[in-house]
Formats: sequence, structure tokens, C-alpha cells
Amino acid sequence: MGDITNYAIPFFLFTLLVELSISLYGKRKFYTTNDTFASLSMGIGSIVASLFSKGIKFTVFTFLYTYRIVDIPMLWWGFILLLLADDFAYYWFHRMSHRMRYFWASHVVHHSSQKYNLSTALRQTWTGEISGSFMFYAWMPLVGFEPIWILTAQSTSLIYQYWIHTEMIGKLPRRVEFIFNTPSHHRVHHGSDLKYLDMNYAGILIIWDRMFGTFIKETDTPRYGLVQNINTYNPVRIAFIEWGAVIKDVWRAPGLYNKIQYVFGPPGWSHDGSTLTTDEMKAESEKPHKTTSPT
Repeated sequence: MGDITNYAIPFFLFTLLVELSISLYGKRKFYTTNDTFASLSMGIGSIVASLFSKGIKFTVFTFLYTYRIVDIPMLWWGFILLLLADDFAYYWFHRMSHRMRYFWASHVVHHSSQKYNLSTALRQTWTGEISGSFMFYAWMPLVGFEPIWILTAQSTSLIYQYWIHTEMIGKLPRRVEFIFNTPSHHRVHHGSDLKYLDMNYAGILIIWDRMFGTFIKETDTPRYGLVQNINTYNPVRIAFIEWGAVIKDVWRAPGLYNKIQYVFGPPGWSHDGSTLTTDEMKAESEKPHKTTSPT
């Protein structure tokens, strides 16, 4: 088994063309040429980057597997445990990718589109695994999951998450919405509206968000993109613009503590309050606004 994502590429392209055709000839416009080109370019670049990074990841996992506690066979129950373990690891990786700027510098790529369609799912980072994000899964080979099967589970999760990047599917039956990540739940995650920021981190199962207090229902149509959009369709700039901003902030920051915070603090943190984190923006919005009585 292993990385099976590439086998799904024909399906990705076919369904993308179907949605694109509906956008072109229907009333709602889900696509624009420049945005779609940028997303597809990021997807191609991600595949190229993975040829290098997956070798590093597999080597590390194989080394850790030699110190495994038990052997977990890939029988039906072992495969279910594998998917649950991978989905749990993905939730915490994804949550940290929004809460620590070091990981956000890679993940911001996926949120940089102001459109929400199937091509957005393909807008993937070039630097995620190279920067070490795969270490969120490092406990899996230690407890007994074979590295090749871990890659299979990660690919399965990535393939599942493709179809939820669409506005064409509304809310699904309540039981489905309660357990699984759906287009409705994930639209929220891509919203830049204050109430939607840093919510619904799920991969396949939305139950993790419900358990750990990061779930919110879709009540209004989200405004997609970033709080401060990067306004570029150049794939190279999209891939590295936040890394450049990190370097610039670290260079200008006074003192070692502030320099460290600009890397490992939450996105939006600033030593002088010139920019705010999600928590700070939400706290600010909850403050009672002063009103002046008429004289």
C-alpha cells in the first residue's frame, strides 16, 4: 500500500472539471481562472516536494518502528485502529498548524484562496513535511503501526478531505453531520470571519472537535481566505510569503524572547500589539463598547 494519493488524481481532475463546468454555465461562480491556476500549481508543486519529504518521513518512521511496543496486525480491527489513530494525530497536527506560526507558515498556503471549490483542496503546502509536521504522527510507529500503513492512512485522510471542499453540497443528514467532517463543517474552517477562526480542525471525524471544544456549526456563509489576504496568484510567492514574513519579523524584533515568539507563538502575535492573535481579536470583540449619551 503506502501513499495512494496519486491513484486518486484522475478522480480529482474529473470531479473538478464537473464542478468547473457547473460554475461556468450556472448562476453561481465558484471558480476564477487565476485562482484555479494558483491552486493547481500549488498541488503540482506539493507532489514534487513530497518525492523528497516522504522519503525522510518513511525513514524516520521505520527507525522508530524498530522500538515499537507491540505489533498491530492489519486485520479489520487493526485497520480501524489505524484510521482512528491517524485521524486523532491529524486533528492535533492541524490544530497546532493554526496555533503556532512555525507550522502556520506552511499551512497558510491552504487557506490563501478566497474561493472555495474542489481546486482549493489541491492548494497544498510545499514545505509542510520538510519543516517536520510529520512528527505529530511519530508516536504511531512506536505503538506498533507499520510505517507503510501509516502512509496509507494519511493518504486515505487526504483523499477523504478532497470532497468536502465544495459549496455545492449543503448540510447532510444530522447523524452524518454529527460524526463526520462534511462540506458544511469544513466551509466554516476556511472562513475568515472572527467567529469561525480556528474552529473545526477535523480530518475525517468531526467528533474530535466536539470532544476538545473546537466545533462550531455553519450558520452564515463564510468569507473565505485569510484575515489579511495575500492577494497574489504567484505560486512561488504563495508557498513562501509567510516564511519571508517570519524572517522579517524575527530580524526586526527586539530581544531574544520576542524573536522566539515570532516563530513559535501564535499567528498574529506581535510584541507591540500592531497585529493580534485570534484569541486577542475574539477577546477584543467581547469587550463592552462604550457609548456616549446624547447631551
